[in-house]
Amino acid sequence: MNGPAAQDAPATAPHPEPAYFSAANLHAYYGESYIVQGVSFNVHEGDIVALLGRNGAGKTSTLRTIARMDNPQLKQGEIWLDHQPLHQMQSWQAARQGVGLVPEDRRIIPGLTVEENLTLSQIAPPVGWSIERIYEHFPRLAERARQEAVTLSGGEQQMLAIARILARDIKLLLLDEPYEGLAPVIVHEIERILEGVKDLGITTVIVEQNAIAALHLANRAIILDMGQVVFEGLAKDVLDNADIRQEYLAV
Repeated sequence: MNGPAAQDAPATAPHPEPAYFSAANLHAYYGESYIVQGVSFNVHEGDIVALLGRNGAGKTSTLRTIARMDNPQLKQGEIWLDHQPLHQMQSWQAARQGVGLVPEDRRIIPGLTVEENLTLSQIAPPVGWSIERIYEHFPRLAERARQEAVTLSGGEQQMLAIARILARDIKLLLLDEPYEGLAPVIVHEIERILEGVKDLGITTVIVEQNAIAALHLANRAIILDMGQVVFEGLAKDVLDNADIRQEYLAV
């Protein structure tokens, strides 16, 4: 005699795919100073995310934590990029996994020409854009290829700093104050370049005090206050909400 019919197993919802980039519960310190206080956010592949907030909100510290710089020190949390655990890596290892940080001070190497700065970035693998391709997208740099890089204008140095990162094979572009001190016409040119980067599927996180310009470029926004995330959503929602802008961005 046959036993009772086996009951069907209950249906289970499939696990969602993990985000292309995720920062989970990051806590980071400069010495004893508690700067990044539980920051968490996800980024989809190819997104441009504006990471915003007032001065001292922890924006640059969050970028440096993601890039695995020595300071601030990550004491807790996880950072994942394309299934790779960045939180277990040092900065040079994260760079080899495709993290490219353009710091606020640009760090152009003195004594070297524009082309030498670009060539130096390609000494070790993985190599990204060729020098020729960079010059196609950055014609100003092509015109100044033999010029000592530190004698460029501020806008041209910013272009070189971005181009130097693209000379690497990157997956995540981190930009710290790319518009600082630049004339509006140069800001528009850099925006055009970053739109082209987005079209290539490179994921970008931009920290910028010029919040309105960053929000127009980005499709998503994250706002920090006192080292914590206070808003995460569409960039247009911040542009459309004067109360959020006034409370957290003073614009």
